[in-house]
Amino acid sequence: MTRLLAMAGYVYQSAAAIILIFAISHLLPAADYTSFSLALASSQLLCVLMFEWLQLAGLRFLAAAGENEAARLRWSLFAAGLSSAGALVVVGSCASVASALPTGIIALGLGISVLQGLTDLYLLSVRLSDRLGVASSLLALRATALLAGAAAGGTISGTAEAALLGIASGHMLGLVAGLVSYRTPLERASLQAMLTDWKTFARYGMLAAGASVIHLSVPVLLRVIIIGRLGATGAGAGFSIALDLLQRPFWVLNAAIHTVSYPELVKDFEHGTAVKSVQSARRMFEFMICTTLVLLGGLVGFIPDAARILVPRESLDGFLATAPTVAAFYFLHTHLQATIAVVPHLEKLATRLVLVAAGQLAIVAAVALVAVWAGLSPRHAVGCASLATLATILIALGPTLRFEAFPRWPLVMQAFLAAILIGSLGSMPTEPATWLAGKIVIAAIATAIIGWRGDFLLLARRG
Repeated sequence: MTRLLAMAGYVYQSAAAIILIFAISHLLPAADYTSFSLALASSQLLCVLMFEWLQLAGLRFLAAAGENEAARLRWSLFAAGLSSAGALVVVGSCASVASALPTGIIALGLGISVLQGLTDLYLLSVRLSDRLGVASSLLALRATALLAGAAAGGTISGTAEAALLGIASGHMLGLVAGLVSYRTPLERASLQAMLTDWKTFARYGMLAAGASVIHLSVPVLLRVIIIGRLGATGAGAGFSIALDLLQRPFWVLNAAIHTVSYPELVKDFEHGTAVKSVQSARRMFEFMICTTLVLLGGLVGFIPDAARILVPRESLDGFLATAPTVAAFYFLHTHLQATIAVVPHLEKLATRLVLVAAGQLAIVAAVALVAVWAGLSPRHAVGCASLATLATILIALGPTLRFEAFPRWPLVMQAFLAAILIGSLGSMPTEPATWLAGKIVIAAIATAIIGWRGDFLLLARRG
């Protein structure tokens, strides 16, 4: 039941993130929203750059550690996190001199990066202390605080700075609540032991995090290339809303599945039999592929209807023109970053992860620049980026195929058909309300059938 509640908590976070994007897009003018969106995306990139290596190292090594070893590793992990935070502030402050963004936005972006990184690191340690329920509750609390803080800032001041200050306040509240709710066991490590742990973390975590940074740079690069053509216009804001909005459901869903399944997969891989680890990986792959397929269908089928109500009028055309293609791009991008990387993470093939990510970035940059230079629309430019990402997935499949954790392809095809059915509902009218209710019922039935066929509800409750 704890795992089921954790999944529900992640769904809530996704919903809160979607509402936040819609709310801020209404509360801020188009130009301010574009600045807010760029600053937030940049802060996410910095957070990944400075803290993701510790997140990945902690998840990989803490999950397989004994109780005493885990307490020492947490000490080393938190010490490294504080050092990364200090380095980020110093380096970011120096680099900001050459930036054209206002000083206030730069300072808030750096603050958000530090607070998010430290909060994520602490909540990860809570999760890996067998406190999945506590960690999920704290994540849901932080999502609520982020929504409330950003909305309050946008309402009171109506500026990008105020909305970013609200985001920073939400992360601060999440960190304080985590420290008050649960103190993870720590064992003070000697300087030599701590340096040894840092070396272990860095050898694996920095390469793996480098891959994450590169992957995260791909949508940022798309934004820069396409916004460079559109400018701070309504169409540009609509495209930015699509990029901000549609990445969240995929990211949150995969994060939820990784949170409830990956630590056990690591234990099976390190301490179980080969057959058991392959079975665990296969179940996880089925869970990820089928649920994201259904999610893609839901976004295509229902987001346009919601957008006509929630997206500002000046940004609506730009959003509707690009949303389906952006959703398809994020579906592929998420699986390249999260699904195809599972086996390389297990086998600690971090260098391969970096090469795959760099290959995607290079191919996407090339095709996007050519598409914009050729005068193609943003929708077609994102479509070219999706094809480039699909090509990268096919090239990177080697370790996963060799691991032989193949999902049940009949189940995947059923999820694919369900996604097509749900996505086709977007062509149906939503008025009167009975039509909308009918669409929701059809989508819910299709989703429930896939969940039952894949036994995903039981999978989320195991343990």
